[in-house]
Amino acid sequence: MHPTTDSRPSLLLAMGEGVAGRLLTDTHRTRLTSLARTDPRLVAHDLATPDPRVTAALAEAEILLTCWGATPLTAEVLDRAPRLKAVVHAAGSVKHHITDACWERGLRVTSAAAANALPVAEYTLAAILFAGKRVLGSAQRYAELRADHAWLTESADWGNYRRTVGIVGASRIGRRVIDLLRPFDIDILLYDPYADAPPPGVELVGLDELCARSTVVSVHAPQLPSTYRMIGAAQLAAMPDGTTLINTSRGSLIDEEALLPHLLTGRLHATLDVTDPELPPPGSPLYTLPNVLLTPHVAGSLGNELHRMADQAIEEIARYARGEPFAEEVRASDLQRSA
Repeated sequence: MHPTTDSRPSLLLAMGEGVAGRLLTDTHRTRLTSLARTDPRLVAHDLATPDPRVTAALAEAEILLTCWGATPLTAEVLDRAPRLKAVVHAAGSVKHHITDACWERGLRVTSAAAANALPVAEYTLAAILFAGKRVLGSAQRYAELRADHAWLTESADWGNYRRTVGIVGASRIGRRVIDLLRPFDIDILLYDPYADAPPPGVELVGLDELCARSTVVSVHAPQLPSTYRMIGAAQLAAMPDGTTLINTSRGSLIDEEALLPHLLTGRLHATLDVTDPELPPPGSPLYTLPNVLLTPHVAGSLGNELHRMADQAIEEIARYARGEPFAEEVRASDLQRSA
């Protein structure tokens, strides 16, 4: 009898400490071992530091399954992975660990950005609808009054009927937000310099016009040199009184120094899941302003939503094992216009 040849690709998990435990369920681990030769309990937290078990696994690995906290795949790291052919990222952006050396060596890369886009879009939808109903302000006012109140006298300009929402960036998340808004009686404007034609029912406009016509402006552009402070003093001044600015992208896209005076006077409202710096200083008024909803970068996948990213990553591994193309392949050229 001839020995049986195991044709499954060899796989190594590479991500930050504690991430694998939150990302993968027992079902995921069982599925992984059915698709690839791997020890799902072995997780390389630092590929740049010699460790006998990691070194041996890296030398054999054909696939790396990465997530948050993955080691940058420099030429030095790749020299220790001579059989590596693919990196499957169970999260969104690959910019933190995919280097030029990866592209030079012809590695195939895929990410779970599509899976991570859904909770961000859901958060944004909730923020848009709550902004129209002035939920944050009315809840605070109710807590102060603790009594019956003639709410109709204060709510003449509240509501979501025929609101105009401006979406900045036809990114994966921006397009998903547009899709989620379709069941509502909301007019949608879109700004994206790379968009040739808007989705059906959406009006493509310039950024300044979008800011001037929208009562909610939601930012979904990638962090690039060209998008740094793209929402600046001129755009903020163009926004009508009472406009809500939502940012679930990157804090650097908004000039917060220019935004703050508008927030301090109450002229504008904001829902900020990201800021610049990422953690505002302890004395920042963003923590306490009644017209600001500040959340700690929770719009993206967290809790059981990580399992959706794991599902997508494992499906990509299954495609690879079958010799099929990735469904969500990332190419070097994509990173020039994406997060």
